[in-house]
Amino acid sequence: MAKGLCLVTGGAGFIGSHLVDGLLAAGYPVRVLDDLSTGDEANLARHHGALRLLRGDLRDRDAVRAAMAGVEVVFHLAAISSVQRSIIDPVESIDVNVRGAMQVLQMAQESGVRRVILASSAAVYGDSDALPLNEREAPRPLSPYAVHKLACEHLCKVFTQMYGLETVALRYFNVYGARQRPDAEYAAAIPRFVERLRRNDTPVIFGDGEQTRDFIHISDVVRANLLAAESPTACGCAINIASGHAASVNEVVRILTELTGATVTPRYDAPQPGDIRESVADIALARELLGFEPRVSLREGLALLLESQRSALTSGRRVTDH
Repeated sequence: MAKGLCLVTGGAGFIGSHLVDGLLAAGYPVRVLDDLSTGDEANLARHHGALRLLRGDLRDRDAVRAAMAGVEVVFHLAAISSVQRSIIDPVESIDVNVRGAMQVLQMAQESGVRRVILASSAAVYGDSDALPLNEREAPRPLSPYAVHKLACEHLCKVFTQMYGLETVALRYFNVYGARQRPDAEYAAAIPRFVERLRRNDTPVIFGDGEQTRDFIHISDVVRANLLAAESPTACGCAINIASGHAASVNEVVRILTELTGATVTPRYDAPQPGDIRESVADIALARELLGFEPRVSLREGLALLLESQRSALTSGRRVTDH
């Protein structure tokens, strides 16, 4: 049976481009909507001719409507996905993240889309001491970005209950892997550490480094999305997507130092505003509703990331394009 057309908003970005890879490999036809403000068209270059890239803003009703034509499943990843930027520029962030999501949901419903998969975030939980975090835990967002994601989850539920549009919200924990940009203004911690340690430069850790995160490799996130698109029991739910294991920032730097052979020691700086202290997920619901099981350990995933960068450097390609 032919597989239905999938739309990936933000498909030229880090997570989005990997999802495009996974969908095409699984036999789905794919369309991408991206304004390329942070995504890179080069991330999709390997699929030239195999997909259609539409350049447009989520807030442009005509662009979103055109992108939805004939689509069966929407993977909504496009957003201003930065806690720090949401603090510095809350008005622009909420406009893109919440009004943009509303537009995606409305156009999906009007266009006859079967299901929308929302990229949400563990940030909705805030600094909870009820660990491991499960979906029954009351959200306590600490930043505008976290509020945006929680609002989007509620919008998804409303569209399911009122309009019959199938929706699933995936609460990503700390996703890492190839194509994360170390040079971005609000780069994630792991690509910054990798970039410095590859050059034997001192990595900078905010806080004491004992804050914990649940790091999940990008390949596991892609599998979770594909499962969410087809699961008969996940509709209307918010689901943790994580490894289920906590690791400190100090541990990440230690592993990367060993893998790169760097000889430097980290420098510690003041904690960042809105940063949480501890985070680890309960992934029982993902197992139950999606049949999801993470496959890549932290050490294996970091080794894969370093290998991808070595391959990119050897072939002369930009590291962030791999």
